[in-house]
Amino acid sequence: MRIDVFTIFPAVVESYGHASILGRARQAGLLDLRVRDLRAGAADPRRSVDDAPFGGGAGMVLMPEPVFAAVEAVEATEGLPRPLLLLSPGGRRLDQAMVRELAARVEGFSLLCGRYEGIDQRVADHLVDGELSIGDVVLAGGELAALVVVEAVARLLPGVLGNEASTDDESFTDGLLEYPQYTRPAEFRGWSVPEVLRSGDHGSVARWRRAQALRRTLERRPDLVTARGGLTPAEVKLLVEAGEVQVLAQHGYDALLGKAAAEPKDAPHAPH
Repeated sequence: MRIDVFTIFPAVVESYGHASILGRARQAGLLDLRVRDLRAGAADPRRSVDDAPFGGGAGMVLMPEPVFAAVEAVEATEGLPRPLLLLSPGGRRLDQAMVRELAARVEGFSLLCGRYEGIDQRVADHLVDGELSIGDVVLAGGELAALVVVEAVARLLPGVLGNEASTDDESFTDGLLEYPQYTRPAEFRGWSVPEVLRSGDHGSVARWRRAQALRRTLERRPDLVTARGGLTPAEVKLLVEAGEVQVLAQHGYDALLGKAAAEPKDAPHAPH
């Protein structure tokens, strides 16, 4: 997959782009990350890219001329993978569903990093194809946001991760947070790894992990549970069997508790 990133600080993106997962993906030919310097579109010897805002106010604004010139030069000589998305607080908020959408675009996409007080509105209106936000926070520029997008997408590309199953059972994959993870030693400073994880019973481990993912999400991100339509009766039953009755009651599942408790314990569970 090809991803082009336009920025006035290409070294920032390149530095991280050569490390860890992104670096290995690039070396393996799985990710074609092309970092573009917006100053290449500047017309003056000082390579100016910003100016004071019309109407007054603090800070500087990225000018349209160098941004249009830099993007159009790439488009004319190498072609540009579209959509071109502007990293902006006003854009569509990034989530795992959108990451999967971008990862499915085998032709790739491009990102434009803003800076200073913002970017001339004519860029947003007439050059880019959309805007993208990584959350309700304000950064000094779009470089870190772009790297968040690139890494989130890259790790979903076939062959990038050593274990392809890594992306099948993690936070947000099924609208839930991931279950807790443990490794050696089995006991550390008096804190033990749950016995079920050391039992060798794969079915019990799977049920425990599913119950823990449901509990965590109910407690920490109930909005995610609401977005997926609430818990199913099978999921409520699983949590009852896991002893999480109090959590269920706290989140409005009282009506289903009696029914779930009355069902035989060998009733089918929700898929893992």
